[in-house]
Amino acid sequence: MPAQSGTDFRITYEKKSVNLRGLTIMIMARITTIGVLTSGGDAPGMNAAIRAVTRAAIYNGWKVKGIYRGWEGLINGEIKDFTSESVSGTINRGGTILRTARSKGFMNEEGRAKAYENLKAHGIDALIVIGGNGSLAGAQVIASEYDIPCVGLPGTIDNDLYGTDTTIGYDTALNTIMDCVDKIRDTANSHNRIFFVEVMGRDAGFLAQNAAIATGAEAAIIPEDQTDVDQLATFIGRGVRKSKNSSIVLVSESKKDGTGGAQYYADRLVHEYPEFEARVTILGHLQRGGIPTANDRILASRLGVAAIEALKDGQRNVMIGVKNDQIVYVPFNKAIRIDKPIDRELINVLNVLSI
Repeated sequence: MPAQSGTDFRITYEKKSVNLRGLTIMIMARITTIGVLTSGGDAPGMNAAIRAVTRAAIYNGWKVKGIYRGWEGLINGEIKDFTSESVSGTINRGGTILRTARSKGFMNEEGRAKAYENLKAHGIDALIVIGGNGSLAGAQVIASEYDIPCVGLPGTIDNDLYGTDTTIGYDTALNTIMDCVDKIRDTANSHNRIFFVEVMGRDAGFLAQNAAIATGAEAAIIPEDQTDVDQLATFIGRGVRKSKNSSIVLVSESKKDGTGGAQYYADRLVHEYPEFEARVTILGHLQRGGIPTANDRILASRLGVAAIEALKDGQRNVMIGVKNDQIVYVPFNKAIRIDKPIDRELINVLNVLSI
């Protein structure tokens, strides 16, 4: 909305300003076309986000360009017109219809220059990027180098982006892990073994910690709880109750400090505590697949619509998140550079309930 103060009359659209006899006007190039891409690891709910972005943009009179295979596809000009029909029947599908790829080319200036030329060639005025830490870092770089409005959506099963309570795909992955561990417990009970189950999360333990609580596991070994106290020794020290038929330990895939990973702890257990029998299950890419849960579909839909609203409001270089069920704008530099803390209460809950 215009605001008037004395002889200064300011209309805020973007960055460029013109001053005429005390009249200061901020002018923004009018957005008519947006591009949307998914980058990095896929996450259930990405299609719901693409659908929401596409339909919200069209609802507001904008054109939409779908960019295939992330930053690599943008460099190679893999860009197509998107309509409402392009995203019809996709909200229940896992993966990403835009596909995704890692891009070494985007890491250098020549690659990013080519990407920007393709944006201009297709008349793309603003960019919406769906992905995790690396994807949003890429958005931050191209936005700063070429002054193009970029808005990010948190799409990662790791739930490790600062400033949002949850990310697209996290809930589905958590439910997938829960289903798998429930099945593992059936066989663990039959053989009186300790199972180490490795889950994704990179250097964040949200999946391992919450999956451990949800499945009634005996312990979770996570990077956020790395202290001078050996987590394996703590687990053994609490005592594997003789009344229990089995024990299950959720382990983050993190390799911080040269340790981590389920196989590492299973090998240690067998070597240091030979009275126990251990088995390892690495869930791997199973965690990324599957039909997105209702929570992920709703979250992705809310964030997709909010991304368009953010662009309409002149926002740029922000990630759209949710805090206390409210939409928030998180600057890229905070979302990708600040470590998201895990709730210490969750660690205590698991410790109390695993006796």
